[in-house]
Amino acid sequence: MTLRVLIVDANLERAEAVASGLTADGCLVVGTVPDHADIIALVRSSGADVIVCDLDHASRDAIDAMRALHQDEPRPVVMFVDRTDPGSTEAAMAAGVAAYVVEGLHPGRVRAVIDVAVARFTAHQALRAELAEVRSALNERKLVERAKGLLMQTRRMTEEDAYRALRRLAMDQGKRLADVAESVIAMEKLLKL
Repeated sequence: MTLRVLIVDANLERAEAVASGLTADGCLVVGTVPDHADIIALVRSSGADVIVCDLDHASRDAIDAMRALHQDEPRPVVMFVDRTDPGSTEAAMAAGVAAYVVEGLHPGRVRAVIDVAVARFTAHQALRAELAEVRSALNERKLVERAKGLLMQTRRMTEEDAYRALRRLAMDQGKRLADVAESVIAMEKLLKL
């Protein structure tokens, strides 16, 4: 797969050198922009897979732009900075930057850094998806437990009978167990009105 790269660099000469090196390494440079303004729209319109930023330093605005990008259009971001200050690295990583390289950009090593950033980003996204799945399963389990508790309390059922009743209702209605549990909880609230 050919990586589509968007370069953010105020230094046009350096950006062209990086673009040339990336093209030689098999990447497709989809754009070169001087700053991070409208980065989300630029990423959407260009279809960029990776963003390479070269900055003098990671300003608060640049980090905020990367955070917004990470929330709206998650992509691997490689940030090269000439200088840094305490906290900038942590702030950049918290904003979703996949690679943060101090002492500037060297055109010859950009592709290797991009490859590491893409691998790190992919692993991070997989962990996020897994976490979301686990949270969803936990929330569903809580709903089922709450619905069972309501049935046990109001219908004087055992825990096993309450669970069987929920399961039977789910099968009869062709719904997920969590959806039926949510309906039972909603009905209980309605009956209390």
